[in-house]
Amino acid sequence: MIPEGPRLGGDPSAFRLKGTPIVTIMIGSMLPILPIIAQTPILPPLGLLLLLSWRLLRPELLPAWIALPLGLFDDILSGQPLGSAMCLWTLTMIGIDMAERRLIWRDYWQDWLIAAIAVIFCLTGGLWFARLTGGGGSLPLVAPQIIWSILLYPFVARQCAWLDRWRIMA
Repeated sequence: MIPEGPRLGGDPSAFRLKGTPIVTIMIGSMLPILPIIAQTPILPPLGLLLLLSWRLLRPELLPAWIALPLGLFDDILSGQPLGSAMCLWTLTMIGIDMAERRLIWRDYWQDWLIAAIAVIFCLTGGLWFARLTGGGGSLPLVAPQIIWSILLYPFVARQCAWLDRWRIMA
């Protein structure tokens, strides 16, 4: 009896093709629930970095509206004010769409610059939302997190490229 399943040269499952980016972003958003104690925010927003990596690697996979439910998931798990990541991630995705229309082609350095601008926007915007709701903090407090996130982006993008190869292979 021949087992049913993907064969060499066959098509991967629809969930594998469409669900891999979304599942990896959701797993990245689960990073704040790890039992890590820190005095300052030092952990990078891995959900945001994965969203940016997937969006810049494969623009056709993630429409701009997907940032809304993924941002809600991130807000619930990270403890940020509800709606902050929803708003900031959606604005970031719209901004990336607008930038893509203006750029004829992109390379590695432009992707890194776009991701750096998006990380700065989202983390300072998250700080602003937290201060609106009575939270404390200042820009020098989140500066290490911003720098760490910008420097970590190429590694996250490389991991997304590896996952993308796995996603499309049969």
